[in-house]
This record gives sequence, C-alpha cells and structure tokens, in this order.
Amino acid sequence: MYKIAGHHHISMITKSANKNNHFYRHVLGLRRVKLTVNQDDASMYHLFFGDKTGSPGTELSFFEIPPAGKTHRGTNAITRIGLLVPSEDSLHYWQSRLDENGVAHSGVVTYAGRPALKFEDPEGLRLVLLAANSEKVAHWETWLKSEVPAEHQIQGMGPVEITVRRLEKLANTLTDLFGYTTVHYSEDEAIFQSIKGEPFGEIIVKYLDGPTERPGRGSIHHLAIRAKNEEELAFWEEKVRGRGFHTSGIIDRFYFKSLYFRESNGILFEIATDGPGFAIDGDVEHLGEKLDLPPFLEERRAEIEAHLSPIEENE
Repeated sequence: MYKIAGHHHISMITKSANKNNHFYRHVLGLRRVKLTVNQDDASMYHLFFGDKTGSPGTELSFFEIPPAGKTHRGTNAITRIGLLVPSEDSLHYWQSRLDENGVAHSGVVTYAGRPALKFEDPEGLRLVLLAANSEKVAHWETWLKSEVPAEHQIQGMGPVEITVRRLEKLANTLTDLFGYTTVHYSEDEAIFQSIKGEPFGEIIVKYLDGPTERPGRGSIHHLAIRAKNEEELAFWEEKVRGRGFHTSGIIDRFYFKSLYFRESNGILFEIATDGPGFAIDGDVEHLGEKLDLPPFLEERRAEIEAHLSPIEENE
C-alpha cells in the first residue's frame, strides 16, 4: 500500500504578482524558486516560493489574476495555511518581524494544539506560523540568502485548514481512500495526519454551514498532496476513480506530473509527483531569476513575455 508523504504544494490567487513577490520574498523570507506561467492560461504568471530548491512540502504557489475581486468567505473552501518554524523562540522573532513590516497578527496563541502566530498576507490570505519544536524539518533545505536568519526560517507547510458542510464526507476520503490517520474527531472539527505524529502532512477539517466561499484575491485554489513517482500517481488515479470521483487524468506539468479531482464538498485536490523538480531547466543557484517556460510553451516565449508585466529583479 502506498502512503501519502504529506503536502506537495498549495496554490492561491493573487491580484498583483509584484506585491505578492515582495511579501513572500522580503517579508516572509522565502525563495522564489520558479517564475513561470499558468500552463492552462499562459497570459498569467505562476509564482512558486519555497526553500532552497522548492522541495515538495515547502511550495506556496500563486496565479496572478489582475481582475480578481474580493474573496467572499464561506464554507466548502480551503481556509488557512500553516507554516512551520523551528521553535517558540522563532514565533517571538516573527512577532517582531511582522510588527516591523506593519503586518497585524494574533500574538502567540494556540492553534491545533501547538504554539502559533496567526496573520494574513496583504490580500487577506489566512496564514498561521506554528512551532514545529524540531531543529529541522527533514525535507527542508536552508536558503542562505534569505533575509530571515536560518534558525528562524519558515520550513515549509504545516497543517492546512479546510472548512466544509459535510465533515464526514471529507473525513472518509482522507482516511478510507488515502490512509490518513485520525488524531482528533468531533462534530465541529477533525484533525488528520498523512504521517502519524508529523505536522507537515496534517489537515484540519472544520464544519461550517452557510454559503459557499466565492473565491477572489487571497483565496486558495487547491491543495496538492505527494506521490513519490508516476507509478504511485497511477495507483492513486485508479483508487480515486474507483471511489467514484472524476479525475483530470495524469497531466505532465514538466516540473512534476499530477492529477486533479474534487471531493464531495467540492474541494479541489491535486496529487503531484516529487520529481523531476524545479532544477530540471535551470541550476540551483539561479532558480526563479528569469521566466522559465515548459518546452511546449517555449516557441511562444516572445508572445508570452510581451503580455506579462515585469516583476522586480532579484537583488
């Protein structure tokens, strides 16, 4: 039986690639590991931020949609992203850093049983820093050129919060289909882990009735979970189809292969392979410094570049 190894990446909507780029690089200290375009609509940027190489489990990705309006919050949506930092001392560092950058926050609180610091990005995307209480998350690679000291750097994705009307439906998908472990269950909230005891593959499901969220800037488009390789991905495609869900089929995204499906509440999941990774078309030292295009879009480079507004240069 194959095992989901945790989160792969998570994808959001931004209205401004420039403002987004500034916040995630210069405030949160992440590396921009890939500057590319949405492969399904090459008129929009697709930015990836993460650790030194954009390791699976560290990637935050954003589609730039300049006309994006306000998000009308509601249910049946992915509603918060957890980001892991090494310790409670790191949370105090981040409290000061957010203050210095004019970012409102909760102060140190408890979230999902861990010391935490809640805040939002400039577009209202809900985030929470959590103390991992470990010196280093295994799959994270230090980015030495970050503006954040190595001992306090964000080490990738932690718990992802999903809010739904039918909690039991999503619970069954996570446990029966993907083999997640239930670590807490009540009628209002449940917590599941892909690797028992590890926060980096955790999903928090909250019950909420009411209108469905209407996405806009700062909303979360989908969550991708990890498959080791294409063989595992084919296995999961068969399992997902066998469950009665419609899938996109396996799609070659060049940097990884993936498939998409919506579970019973309408939450969009992606299952993505670990490789080949973002260094397939560039060297590690210069990741994210220029516009990279997958081979099938390369012949359209001049046309694509002509329609994209410049993003600040790497410093």
